[in-house]
Amino acid sequence: MNARKTSPLKKRITFSIVILFLLFVAIQFVHPKIDNPPATGDFKAPPEVKNIITRACYDCHSNETNLRWYDKISPIYWQVAGHVKEGRHHLNFSNWDSLATADQKGKLWEAVNQIIAGAMPVKDYVTVHPSAKVSPEDLAVLKNYLMSMVHNKPADIAKINALNKQSQGLVNFAKLPQAANGITYIPDYKNWQPISTTERFDNGTMRVIFGNGVAVKAIHDNNIHPWPNGTIFAKVAWDQLQDKDGNVTTGAFKQIEYMIKDDKKYAATKGWGWARFKTPKMVPYGKDVMFTNECVNCHRPLKDEDFVFTMPIKN
Repeated sequence: MNARKTSPLKKRITFSIVILFLLFVAIQFVHPKIDNPPATGDFKAPPEVKNIITRACYDCHSNETNLRWYDKISPIYWQVAGHVKEGRHHLNFSNWDSLATADQKGKLWEAVNQIIAGAMPVKDYVTVHPSAKVSPEDLAVLKNYLMSMVHNKPADIAKINALNKQSQGLVNFAKLPQAANGITYIPDYKNWQPISTTERFDNGTMRVIFGNGVAVKAIHDNNIHPWPNGTIFAKVAWDQLQDKDGNVTTGAFKQIEYMIKDDKKYAATKGWGWARFKTPKMVPYGKDVMFTNECVNCHRPLKDEDFVFTMPIKN
């Protein structure tokens, strides 16, 4: 009796499995290099803070990347290598001492706020590395440490003098200042509706986010994923003044930042136009149009929220 012949379909399936297996074996030899150069100045903090940062952040944000066996399997390895390269570029705790004290506070403030926003650690990384998850208790420890770096005291005379000087020397513009990417300072933000507030505990400033009519309507209609074209945010920063009784008010103007939504015009910068103007003279930030990369990279972890950090406060 003749043996039953193998069907053409079964042959194709077997052939496909063999090809896929060979491809899987072949890509194991394609490994982007991940170096762990010596630390030049490691992050220093109380043990309870250092332990959280080390566990949740160091694999991507230091020169002490710890690859598990499953991290070394391609194509997973390629994604890990990308996370490490990008993470070290934005924040490297192994080079902590290369930052000025004010910049250290700012970077830590940014890191904690990205954890609060759910953007860090990256979700797909936590799925595979559950030990990197930051619990509410961990977050409370980080917040308390950040607050301990701030000394709440009545405003010093320098900040009061800065406010008085600004009040006496208001600037009138013959021509509205323009950022390197063509975005012009928008003075009408003063007539927009405040939609949220933030505080920068690291540098003693307070900020109010204003939204134009399109933004306010989008909030009312719950149409913010994504935000509609025409949305404009203006985030205004002032010195934070505090009197002897603990009452807080705005001091001297520091800067204003704009985010303008137009997914076609600003497709190269994630659908948003970015601009920052500093001091009452509204000096445009950035020497050339490349300054927008800094803006995009800072907001990139919030891509699932259409790159917007501060969610509106609803009445």
